[in-house]
Amino acid sequence: MEVIYLQALTTKIIKQINPRKICPLFGGFDYITIMNKEKNEDKKKDIEKIKETDKKTKSAVKIKNNITNTTKDILANKTINTPIIKKPTETHGDVPPTYSTFMSAIMRKSVARAEIGTVVEGKIISIDKSSIYIDLPPYGTGIIYGREFISTRDVIKKLNIGDIIAAKVVETENDGGYIELSLKEARQAVLWEEAQEMINKKTILELLIQDANKGGLILEWQGIQGFLPASQLSAENYPQIKNGDKDQILEKLKKLIDTKLAVIIIASNPKENKLIFSEKNLGTKEEMDITENYKIGDESSGVVTGIVDFGIFVKIAKDLEGLVHISELDWGLVENPRELYKIGDKVTVKVIGVKKDKISLSIKALLENPWTGASKKYKKGDIVKGVVIKFNQYGALVSIEEGISGLIHISEFGTEKKLKEKLELGKTYTFQITFFGQKEQKMTLILLDEKKEFEAKRKVEENKEKIKNYIL
Repeated sequence: MEVIYLQALTTKIIKQINPRKICPLFGGFDYITIMNKEKNEDKKKDIEKIKETDKKTKSAVKIKNNITNTTKDILANKTINTPIIKKPTETHGDVPPTYSTFMSAIMRKSVARAEIGTVVEGKIISIDKSSIYIDLPPYGTGIIYGREFISTRDVIKKLNIGDIIAAKVVETENDGGYIELSLKEARQAVLWEEAQEMINKKTILELLIQDANKGGLILEWQGIQGFLPASQLSAENYPQIKNGDKDQILEKLKKLIDTKLAVIIIASNPKENKLIFSEKNLGTKEEMDITENYKIGDESSGVVTGIVDFGIFVKIAKDLEGLVHISELDWGLVENPRELYKIGDKVTVKVIGVKKDKISLSIKALLENPWTGASKKYKKGDIVKGVVIKFNQYGALVSIEEGISGLIHISEFGTEKKLKEKLELGKTYTFQITFFGQKEQKMTLILLDEKKEFEAKRKVEENKEKIKNYIL
């Protein structure tokens, strides 16, 4: 750039000099012209160099402007603060985590991000006293620290630089620019997958009985607490008490504490962090072949042998029990199976699923479907009376007759608090049907106050009159 400036300055000075005053004997300008002709080739080369340099300069300016504009666009969307990252106090390995810069913060806006809740794998690149760093291409660098580090310290002690580990994303980018990870949650996710595989394969486990209550035994597998209902004990361990005295049953069950039983997992509930075990049907060939005698649609009589929160177990053959899920107990809402059945009750069930040695049953499939008849009585726009029977995250469940219930959505009220101010459990209100689907077995409603009820009834009467006049 200095060369270009000097050349331009020289040219300007020469233009301001009167050549005739300098060289009058040689005709001034004519002399300069002669000299220029002799040096014409040299000047052409200089001009080409100037043009080439100018072209490069313009290109550099253009690139600079592009970067400036890109930065402005990004800053317009979200202010980017240069991440402040503390260097690990003690590192082990060849490459410690790098410091984030302003430009790297900009670049992160265009790269892929790991979603919260996903399990990712990466190589450990550094470990210090309170944190561990994992390389997670193409997402960036992950970190396990704080509470997550402390809760899994025993596991981390066994890890080394270069080890590949799996962890769950709990934060896509913290203040330091790292992806926050959890070893504990990743381990839990893997365990629930293993539990489901064991259910499918009927894997036999030998577990220690930790405690007992009146309903059964408490066990633990991989840190997850589970329950073995008394009804799922083998004939050898089942407490045979003639009068069914619960205290005597508990005394019998307590004798099994600190002993090991061969069991299988028959149900898992990650949300409630619970497992259900069984000492029955451990996968012998005879037990597996017994399900071949049943097919979907078969009806059978049986005896209730167990009751759990999610349904009841019904024994339909000597060594075969099936589960009637809570949703298959009745067409109406069932919240507690224990309110409908007790152990020893005789029931008739319908087979709705057969898979290897597992059989699924239904009681409501043998009952008349109330939605079939309801389609002749109700339609969109009808005004009905209904009882509020339950609140859930979507709103309130309203029953307009036995087995027929619909939802009034929370959006009708704005907030859950306002919904509960307007509606009370067990009370009857006036509603209008906004959707009625027999096939879907679904109905939606809106609440009518006195004014809305009067207006709705008036419109219904007007429509009836229009239909009557049209027919006539």
